[in-house]
Amino acid sequence: MYVTDCLCGGTGRRGRLKICCSQERAGSIPARGTIRILLDQYLEVVLSKTIALTGDRPTGKLHLGHFVGSLKTRVDLQHTHDQYIMIADTQALTDYFENPQLVVDNIVEVLSDYLAVGIDPELSTIFIQSQVPALCELTMYYMNLVTVARLERNPTVKAELAQKDFGKSIPAGFLCYPVSQTSDITAFKAEVVPVGEDQLPMIEQANEIVRRFNRIYNTQCLKEITAHLGETKRLAGIDGKAKASKSLNNAIFLCDSPEIIKEKVFAMFTDPDHLKVSDPGKIEGNVVFQYLDAFYPDAKEISALKTQYQKGGLGDTVIKSLLNDVLQHLLQPIREKRAELKRENLLDLCFDGTKKAKSVAEKTLYEVKSSIGIDFFEKCNFYQRNH
Repeated sequence: MYVTDCLCGGTGRRGRLKICCSQERAGSIPARGTIRILLDQYLEVVLSKTIALTGDRPTGKLHLGHFVGSLKTRVDLQHTHDQYIMIADTQALTDYFENPQLVVDNIVEVLSDYLAVGIDPELSTIFIQSQVPALCELTMYYMNLVTVARLERNPTVKAELAQKDFGKSIPAGFLCYPVSQTSDITAFKAEVVPVGEDQLPMIEQANEIVRRFNRIYNTQCLKEITAHLGETKRLAGIDGKAKASKSLNNAIFLCDSPEIIKEKVFAMFTDPDHLKVSDPGKIEGNVVFQYLDAFYPDAKEISALKTQYQKGGLGDTVIKSLLNDVLQHLLQPIREKRAELKRENLLDLCFDGTKKAKSVAEKTLYEVKSSIGIDFFEKCNFYQRNH
């Protein structure tokens, strides 16, 4: 009899414990106490894994900005961390409340992109935010710990408000996004959050809320968070005016066809003063070189091309053709895997993950309410539900 730890080897499936009898493998069946020791050792490894949480708003298909900003990191983290990935439909409704069907329809699109890039539902806990009601209650308690003025000063919120053009009619739910995000992270005791550079102010504000809660209620039940930045901190939009964004329609999507990819690459912003091949060109603000830095595997070759471009003698068509080849090679297998998925069954993949997420979040909610002192009836009920 032997125990197979499937965390990092074997099948690579998270949380599956396999006990088999085999005279060839073990020679004899060990005593019950030995099995208990092996089980304890296995659980110790499982329970000691650092928790990571990340997610996306289902407002459209995912693009290369998501890929370099977080998706690549998630594929790696699912082998080393206890990773939760949230489809943030509740948060998406804060600015799509008049068009909820768009949010509902895009849950499947986001799931398709997850699976296509290599995120495995048996290695990562994928769940739907709206189906975990404890997150809303945690948000309510955390809102007491932050002021409206502080929310309005958050650089990420300010930038997104400018894009949305709400004017003075800002939805309260949208303004309170940093508080909601804090609930999402702390509900699962996540200590690592893969984000792009533009989301760092959100992590900073989440840690402010964590520290204030722990100080006021004399507890350590909430954990501070570390941002995990990808190698490319931010990917510009193909127009060079802002970061790549679904809403601004200036991104290359993971599911774009070869023709659309090429069209977008050759429409990319470079140097408007680089009119002739012989003209010296600027690297600063040149979107093609930003993308080559992010996706081309040979940094030295790109450095040499930059030098040549700055001196003159290298045309935009050459560097755009090179980038097109790189992106076609990257996105072809992702696009093909996405096309193979049975979309009608994708939501089922979230069921077990959402069930687990709901249970974990309820436990944290119980701890938070106990710290505040408002756990009037939960003690007995929580014990009965979870034991």
